[in-house]
Amino acid sequence: MVKRSLLVLCLGLAGVAQAGEPVDLDMVGRIRQEAFYRSQVMQTLGHLTEDIGPRLTNSPAMAQANEWTRSKFKEWGLSNIHDESFDDFGRGWAFRSASVEQLAPRALPLHALPKAWTPGTRGTVEGEAVAVSVKSKADLDKYKGKLKGRIVLLSEAREYKPGTEADSKRYDEKGLEELLDFAVPKARDPAERKKRLDEYAKRIELAKEINGFLVEEGALAALSISSRDNGILTVQGGGSRRAGESAGIPELVVAAEHYNPLLRALDRNETVRLRVNVDAGFTSDGNDPGYNTIAEIPGSGKGDEVVMIGAHMDSWHAGTGAADNGAGVAVMMEAMRILKAVGAKPKRTIRIALWSGEEQGLIGSAAYVAQHFAAYPEPTDPEQKKLPAFFREPTGALQRKPGYEKLAAYFNLDNGSGKIRGVYAQENQAAMPIFAEWLKPFNDVGATIVTSRNTGSTDHISFDRVGLPGFQFVQDGLDYFANAHHTDLDTYDHASADDLKQAAAIVAAFAYNAAMRDQKLPRKPLQQN
Repeated sequence: MVKRSLLVLCLGLAGVAQAGEPVDLDMVGRIRQEAFYRSQVMQTLGHLTEDIGPRLTNSPAMAQANEWTRSKFKEWGLSNIHDESFDDFGRGWAFRSASVEQLAPRALPLHALPKAWTPGTRGTVEGEAVAVSVKSKADLDKYKGKLKGRIVLLSEAREYKPGTEADSKRYDEKGLEELLDFAVPKARDPAERKKRLDEYAKRIELAKEINGFLVEEGALAALSISSRDNGILTVQGGGSRRAGESAGIPELVVAAEHYNPLLRALDRNETVRLRVNVDAGFTSDGNDPGYNTIAEIPGSGKGDEVVMIGAHMDSWHAGTGAADNGAGVAVMMEAMRILKAVGAKPKRTIRIALWSGEEQGLIGSAAYVAQHFAAYPEPTDPEQKKLPAFFREPTGALQRKPGYEKLAAYFNLDNGSGKIRGVYAQENQAAMPIFAEWLKPFNDVGATIVTSRNTGSTDHISFDRVGLPGFQFVQDGLDYFANAHHTDLDTYDHASADDLKQAAAIVAAFAYNAAMRDQKLPRKPLQQN
């Protein structure tokens, strides 16, 4: 146990703590037994990632994942099992194979994968490589008439920097203590927020201009450098998922150590000739809805009130979406299975949501919250409408739905497969002593801290931004950010079975405790930004 966490909780929060926050230790014991000795979490993760595979929103694999998770919930005896749509996500896309070969100045296969929502090559294409440097729309003019039949290198070279730290990390006592120091998020600073929004808008607009230009000029394909070294491919989206917008030309990400030599050869005035074959494309023509998968354990006594747990089931396509976020999905599913297996009879309904569209801006969870709980009015400013919902400025008073007062809490997991070390309280001071009591039965397996800090970039923000109590757990990082996040290494082999068992036990206990409290969890004051 980190001593400082106890000190902070006892001294700093004694005034708001409820004396003797009740915890049903008999139920916690049964949850632990089921989680540690009869776990199914790795079987769930294995099927999701290795049988179904990566789950890009609106892809055929995502539809398969929705169907399979519904079938598991039915097998486990859950209720109200259904998919819930959110409108107008965009076109489905899938890829089956990709290859890039250097033909000259010497033969060499290159490690590369296509960006999502870019077209395939419709067979093999060959052409000379040409490097371009486009920092603004004006830069495109100098390449007019020069790209037809060429394969375009869009990125500059990047110097290799050897790693200085271990790939896989766990929090030590010092690291956990540091988390207890409150830090104001940079995103709260108006200047920082405006800077981020301006940069985002410029990137999006320039990408659209480049897409259209390369199509007009007749370029065959485009290559970009991976943002990671050591042969790791970081692959996300390109082109456009929106029907009616240009998807550009086939675009692939190439391993840095394979991309840099191409530029060096061009710098030596050598002819670089490449062969590209990408079997990929859109699976629909229109802007289709996306789908979240929902299921419940009904409550009794306070059954109209809801405790939610969730994780995003969509992923990128380079790996199999194991760490991001098959691990979170498997843990949340396992938590529901555990609660049914131990015969839990919650007062409040416990609902699981497996989100889609998270990778494109928390789209699935934001739509669900807007439909069931609350939302800000839609912006009328065209520039604001272009932004993802979590980037938009509030345009008026929050519009609450009847379900707003019925939500007791939402708990999220989305930082890889590392064990839970505690919970981010999102500045909800009144919730901190409650969470501290809930964590005590898990101090012996490494879950010890409650930090007042905010954390972002995942689906609990859809709840938090409208004043609902939404929380993300503190997790050991393992190699999540070093290797797995959005890369071709995001696979089952990088998941930790023992960690996922521990996480499932804690999530099940938190959900049960929240469902059994006399009162819903306290809420912090609504923050407009």
